[in-house]
Amino acid sequence: MPTGSTLSHDIAAVLRGEILDQLHREGDRLPSERAMAIRFNASRGAVREAFSQLEQVGIIAVQPGGARVRALSSASISILGPLLARGASPDLVLVRQFMQTFGSLAAQNAREALACADVDQMNCIREMVVDLEWGAGGVSVAIFKWQRLLEYLSTVADNLVIRLISNDLKEQFVAQMTALALQPEIDQRAVSHALFELRESVPDRNGDRAAAAINTFFDALTESVVNACLPRDTPSARLGSQAKPDGSLSDLKQDSRAVQPTRA
Repeated sequence: MPTGSTLSHDIAAVLRGEILDQLHREGDRLPSERAMAIRFNASRGAVREAFSQLEQVGIIAVQPGGARVRALSSASISILGPLLARGASPDLVLVRQFMQTFGSLAAQNAREALACADVDQMNCIREMVVDLEWGAGGVSVAIFKWQRLLEYLSTVADNLVIRLISNDLKEQFVAQMTALALQPEIDQRAVSHALFELRESVPDRNGDRAAAAINTFFDALTESVVNACLPRDTPSARLGSQAKPDGSLSDLKQDSRAVQPTRA
């Protein structure tokens, strides 16, 4: 038999799903603890704990007289993963917003990293950028190298707020998308342009140009992921692009450690 804490977690998960599916809408009062206890064959204490969990993520407010559903925009970032997992396929608007947010954070890291990097760090950045050139291994290897560079830029920038937000976003997004075993395609011309701009930005520490280059890369990556989420008979969201098959989306998962290139 489930323990009280496990049962409360299960109750919270069911109610969270119902709220995300809009079976309970903003402003609605949830059934009483007593009614919920009868529904779930649980103690009122387990229901109360479930309500507390939902209140902590911001989707309900427990008030005198009962619990009411709050606007989804009031919730914490932890609701994004469950929201993305609802339905047979991911919400493409959410997928696009996730990717664009990743790109914006990575671009800001690049801007800050080029401004504060010391000589050794700049040498590492130059080596990583040179290593981004397309080569053996195809697109999946190239994306891994981009992720390696972005993680290093994040380490150099050392912006704790960005790192914490990025960690939360990755926790909510990457596992959900990896489970789909997608095979995204990416526009090599856009990535090549982004690489050129990034390579040109490094010598004079042009943070704005580097940030724009990373946004260009993420724009191309976003379209590839969104298109990979579409049903096979759905036209591409980016008509006319020249793309090449990529590897698994699991390549998007970053190592939490900074990786530094080996010097000759």
